Amino acid sequence: MAPRTIRLSSKRAPPRLLFVILLVLIPICLIGTFTHVRKISYFFRPLWDKPPHPFNHLFHYYAENVSMEHLCHLHGWSLLSQPRRIFDGIIFSNELDMLEIRWRELQPYITKFVILESNTTFTGIPKPLVYALNQDRFAFAEEKIVHGVFPGRVATLESREDPFVLESEQRAAMNGLLRRAGISAGDLLIMADTDEIPSTHTLRLLQWCDGVPPVLHLELRHYLYSFEFPVDYSSWRASVHIYNPWTRYRHSRQTDAILSDAGWHCSFCFRHLQEFVFKMTGYSHADRVKKREFLNYSRIQKRICRGDDLFDLLPEEYTFKELIKKMGPIPRSSSAVHLPAYLIENADKFRFLLPGGCLRTP
Repeated sequence: MAPRTIRLSSKRAPPRLLFVILLVLIPICLIGTFTHVRKISYFFRPLWDKPPHPFNHLFHYYAENVSMEHLCHLHGWSLLSQPRRIFDGIIFSNELDMLEIRWRELQPYITKFVILESNTTFTGIPKPLVYALNQDRFAFAEEKIVHGVFPGRVATLESREDPFVLESEQRAAMNGLLRRAGISAGDLLIMADTDEIPSTHTLRLLQWCDGVPPVLHLELRHYLYSFEFPVDYSSWRASVHIYNPWTRYRHSRQTDAILSDAGWHCSFCFRHLQEFVFKMTGYSHADRVKKREFLNYSRIQKRICRGDDLFDLLPEEYTFKELIKKMGPIPRSSSAVHLPAYLIENADKFRFLLPGGCLRTP
């Protein structure tokens, strides 16, 4: 009988190609993760973050030629015998065009325009006092303007502060400037950035109606780069207060009540490309500039005209449905309806803020 041949099984050594592939892929994945960590974090936000507590949206009624008494009644309020004084308090950096539109639009209803600017950015970069150097442009409101200067601190390699700390200090300094402007209990105070503009019919409503909540956020329609790119109604930081001695100037959430469709917020709505660079490097979110090429004029111009994010970031959303819906460029709008009246009256001067005007100058 022939002997049986027994074959011993042995594991085959992994092919050399697999080691090469892993050697290449692992570093690429690590580098990609490190490079795009913020984008990856934004994409998975629905998994690790919860949305803030929802606002209580107040209905907002308005139509032309409807009496103020009737509008107050529709909101569950009554008509005052005389209007409240309104103080408009803003922190200013360099948004001259938006400042002109804001003040021209609101002038008939404002008692005092209170403006505070600093000689440094929130990131500690020295800057000129842009408003002070351009006061002639705002001579139309000269008697109503109270201007203050906040002494900033220049950042050095040894001392680089959190920009949110400097921003908070500047906003706190607004309290003293408001008192200097003559604000008193019962007056209406607007707390907002320059590019957060309440509509005039919103101001008239809050000025004339008795029963308005003492603190009320304003839901503003959010635009990016111009009024050609409407984003959504997510802007809520602007607020109005019936002033009292304990009122403190802030730009954060202060109540659950918010008045629907109360105005406009036009972010990065600049005439010149250099102004975009100035803000990108000077505001509290300057850490979003991850690459020097983000500050390239030609790249910024292309992004503006496409409605793309300047920092190559994904939308900050709390559900995958909303995140996916808002990914990519902002859809253009051909509408220039229900915008600030002064903007439309001076459309040639502010063409860059209207549909079809995306090209900027250096």
